[in-house]
Amino acid sequence: MSVLAGDFTGNSVLIYNTDGDHLISSHIREHDRGDHHIRLNLMPEELKANDNCKVFILSSPTPCEFLGRVKKIGGSMMIAMFQGQEKENRGATRYTVSTPADIEALVIDEKAYSLQNPVKVTLLNISTSGVRFRAPFYSFESDDIFIMTLVISNSKKVVTAKVVNHADKEKVSSDYGCSFMEIK
Repeated sequence: MSVLAGDFTGNSVLIYNTDGDHLISSHIREHDRGDHHIRLNLMPEELKANDNCKVFILSSPTPCEFLGRVKKIGGSMMIAMFQGQEKENRGATRYTVSTPADIEALVIDEKAYSLQNPVKVTLLNISTSGVRFRAPFYSFESDDIFIMTLVISNSKKVVTAKVVNHADKEKVSSDYGCSFMEIK
């Protein structure tokens, strides 16, 4: 079943141009499934009618991305996203972000343990399958599972993710690649 069958209203969204440059962070105000596309009432000031774009929706349980085109419909700017253009999780395109986030709990033996002081991290990129972040002065191990809160355009998302790789192990500030397990 296509992810287009879902309702994305209220979800956080990142919009990029076709070169992958970040343009807008927002949330979906309206989702209207049509015969050949869905429309998102985002009113993107930075985009013009007929601009092509990539739309990344941080939806639950799994994020998704689409190719789209900005349309002016009834005086409102909307993004038409084309059926059949959603990407699979495997080989997902990563989009650059520079957003702070807090790791608030570690999951051990399927139980969440809150951290007294949340770990402040910086998201480096995000995709439909996971996120890469930088954690200064804190070390994670492969297979560590954690609960992270991130905010995109005033919309708070709580994600559970698992560390799958660790770069720059000898440096003070390390980068971690993580796969999404759950999004709330």
